[in-house]
Amino acid sequence: MNRVSTAGNYATVLTNLMRAQQGQLYYGNQVATQKKGSDLKTFATTADTLTAMHTVKARLQTYQDQNAGIADKLASQDVALNQITDAAGSVREAIANALATGSAETLMEEVNAQLSNAVQGMNARYNGKYLFAGGQVDTKPVTVTQLSDLGGGVPVAGVFQNDNYKLQNKLDDSTTVTSGVLASDIGTPILQAFQAIQDSPAGPFTGPLTAAQQTWLQSQLATWDSVRSNLTSVTAANGLIQQRVDTSKTQVIAQDTTLTGMMGDITDADMGMAATQLQMAQMAVQAAAHVFQTLQGASLLSILPA
Repeated sequence: MNRVSTAGNYATVLTNLMRAQQGQLYYGNQVATQKKGSDLKTFATTADTLTAMHTVKARLQTYQDQNAGIADKLASQDVALNQITDAAGSVREAIANALATGSAETLMEEVNAQLSNAVQGMNARYNGKYLFAGGQVDTKPVTVTQLSDLGGGVPVAGVFQNDNYKLQNKLDDSTTVTSGVLASDIGTPILQAFQAIQDSPAGPFTGPLTAAQQTWLQSQLATWDSVRSNLTSVTAANGLIQQRVDTSKTQVIAQDTTLTGMMGDITDADMGMAATQLQMAQMAVQAAAHVFQTLQGASLLSILPA
């Protein structure tokens, strides 16, 4: 025969009430956070896996942030390289126009303007740092300000202040690209071509062209074609790196999405089940509370004779 006592009944009801409240809190947290738990203790059997996944995810996020910055920088380089290339094309066009009209009246004015454009492109900045200065990012890589600065046979190499460092970037765990471009590499041929005009034995070019001037200018067309072609190749190479960065960005994002899904399979709560269990726990709390209240009026002491 089982003994029935008020104290025993209270203990049983309180135990059931506490268990129901714990269930209500547990599943309530799952519904609120959509996670099975808030610490690795909840995922004891998969803690090592989750820790490794978090490490990889942090690395992927670093790559995403870095690749976004690299893409922006390469876009700025593309604008600057196109500016320099366009300057070379404009000088070539100005020479052709002078030959076509037989007059160099505006030739030198156009050449000076395009020199300024080319130098401005070589001294372009990104986030306050010079793009084509190598490691000397706070030093203006080209010191030329006007065509006369190149006169008198001045060594063109002396107008460049960049060093030989070319920036390399790691796009993901297996891909590294060289994104740095040096002012001296892109600027030497075009400044030599400008210097040739400044120091031309057929100059100065100020009015109607003489036969000697026409012959000399005709010889310069091939030089400027070569300069523009080389600059176009450098710009195209920069574009290829942009494509590689864009591809890497897409791959890293895809990897991050896949990893997030794998982590979710471990940590995310089944919201349908959690909501059902929460309702059941709430009902259990209400039932246990009702029984507890009923017991308060059903004490054995109340039926014993006074």
